[in-house]
Amino acid sequence: MVKLNKIYTRTGDNGTTGLVSGPRRLKSDLRVEAYGAIDEANAFVGLARQHTDAIPDLDAMLMRVQNDLFDLGADLATPDTGEKPEYEPLRIVAAQVERLEREIDRLNADLEPLRSFVLPAGSAASAALHVARTVARRAERQMVALASMEGEAVSTEAIAYVNRLSDFLFVAARWANDKGRADVLWVPGNNR
Repeated sequence: MVKLNKIYTRTGDNGTTGLVSGPRRLKSDLRVEAYGAIDEANAFVGLARQHTDAIPDLDAMLMRVQNDLFDLGADLATPDTGEKPEYEPLRIVAAQVERLEREIDRLNADLEPLRSFVLPAGSAASAALHVARTVARRAERQMVALASMEGEAVSTEAIAYVNRLSDFLFVAARWANDKGRADVLWVPGNNR
């Protein structure tokens, strides 16, 4: 159980932060950047949810995503060092990826196929979901770079989750645009 009764600790004043497993890292460390981007994506999902109360199915999906993003942040903040941990660390599991796939398929079934790229616009919910999508893509790039570094590990499930998340957020953004009917399409060369 998490208990936060003191918000500032002054331990980060030297530009470092503590991972869940204890070691301190620079706040510019790629692992910290990755879970920071996950936190940012979560905030934009929360912003989108301010406009989805009239869409209960989508809102429930987004709430599950927000919880998963905290799981993903905990996963990234607890690197697998190969040593036996004192407790079982929280990890993203295949079932979370599979649930996202089912929800993508469910939402996508209501959408007409695209005839052009979609501009990140439309309803307030859709626009916020597009921002969350782009932040998730950045987090994915950071996680892949981190996983390629010597001595660093990121699980295949975590990378699969964030990859599927950006797909989900794209489909959800279209769905929030009146099931794609209010999508704003790119018109190549329109302003020449």
